Amino acid sequence: MIIVVTYQWAPDPQEATVAADGTVDFSRAKPQISDYDATAIEVGRALADATGARLVGVSVTGGAGAAPVATKAALARGLDEVLVVSDPRLEGAGTTMTATAIAAAVRSLGEVSLVLTGDSSIDNGAKMVAGVLGGVLGWPVLTDVTAVRFVGEGLEAVRVVPQGVQTMAVTAPAVIATAADAAKPKAPGMKDVLAAGKKPVRIMTADEAGVVIRAEGVLRSTGRAPAPARRMVRIDTSDPASAGAELVSSLRAAGVWGG
Repeated sequence: MIIVVTYQWAPDPQEATVAADGTVDFSRAKPQISDYDATAIEVGRALADATGARLVGVSVTGGAGAAPVATKAALARGLDEVLVVSDPRLEGAGTTMTATAIAAAVRSLGEVSLVLTGDSSIDNGAKMVAGVLGGVLGWPVLTDVTAVRFVGEGLEAVRVVPQGVQTMAVTAPAVIATAADAAKPKAPGMKDVLAAGKKPVRIMTADEAGVVIRAEGVLRSTGRAPAPARRMVRIDTSDPASAGAELVSSLRAAGVWGG
């Protein structure tokens, strides 16, 4: 049995800086595996230990995400091996292209019973990759899952919903996005880091993975400074004549009175 966990190597938003005009600068932010993905890896490790499955990390990158430091950091979290689809043409890939590349990597592994993703990506936070991935693979998808286990030939997943707790049975293979609090990630120890260097890493180009690169629409956010706070003007109405003059003066100062 193979369990896949997707992960992303991206700049830490906690280290990003915000300029006076509201633009967010990630240039000095150090890349890392997000806590969301670390949570998914933790859930996957527990499932793999309980079932004897092999836990494989899958990542897609167009830049330096396949660098040794990135794969070693992922393996130190508890993965048994890593498969990275690395291709310059995937730089800045959107949700559809990313999910398509992940799906190709999953298919290349053979009989995968489950794909786990984090709650959302560390950079865009759109919470869409799991759903699109399930659509590409043709597998059922569940999100916001706090616990999951294999039951017979399928899976049982627990989700927290506004009405309470929901337990669902789902056929395998499936795609499951873990909730942010599904597990508490453990910081890798020195033994984990040393062991990571001996685990297998496979890097494939998009062509080798069978990914067809297509142009897709890209959503870009524009940084804007917060709107200035509105000034509150209090006018003493005990003297009507004085109050009128004060009101006109305040409106002119605000630029809404031209008379």
